[in-house]
Amino acid sequence: MKQVLIIEDDENLGKSLKKILEDEGLVAHLAPTLKEARELTSDSLDVIVLDWMLPDGQGIDFLRELRAKNASIPVIMLTARTDLIDKVLGLETGASDYMTKPFESRELVARVRVQLREKLAPKEKDERIVMGKLIINSADKEVLFDGKRVTMTKMEYELLKLLAENPRQTFSRENLLDKVWGYENYPTTRTVDTHVLQIRQKTSDEVIETVRGLGYRLGTISNVNSN
Repeated sequence: MKQVLIIEDDENLGKSLKKILEDEGLVAHLAPTLKEARELTSDSLDVIVLDWMLPDGQGIDFLRELRAKNASIPVIMLTARTDLIDKVLGLETGASDYMTKPFESRELVARVRVQLREKLAPKEKDERIVMGKLIINSADKEVLFDGKRVTMTKMEYELLKLLAENPRQTFSRENLLDKVWGYENYPTTRTVDTHVLQIRQKTSDEVIETVRGLGYRLGTISNVNSN
């Protein structure tokens, strides 16, 4: 049976979430603190539902710990923090999904099911995208530039991979937000510019080209294969 860890300090809400998921045939564990969450976290977990504010720390820091260990467990953040900047931070840190309170139980169940399906989906083929000095290993989500491994956030990786898969296509900022972040009506495009800047700083200014008035595309320096 699939196992879900609920990290929630509100006792009534935690018990309610546990029952909702158990009624769906899932094994649900409840941790009201980060200390208990760390004790219950293992490779046998299939999904984590994570609150932001907890008695002994912040859920976002726990998420950072997981991703720093290369843990690929899907994490759904379920929090009262509704500000856009918090949503962006959660997703950039490695959250698989972000829900705000109050919420409908049916929606949570649906989102948990989505994460379970994606986890069971066939893994990407072991293929590499080679564009000059830029190499993207799809299987392990590794980026190499000029022979050196580049550490990237989930969103930086997804943005660069999208451009590399479509080297001749120019994407508008709105289109990138839709395809990478999944927001069709995003209130600001500044986050795209920030990610492009971060990718350039980690690789080279020429890796991503700015097309004036249109958006971004993979830079020409990356389109020349090294021999």
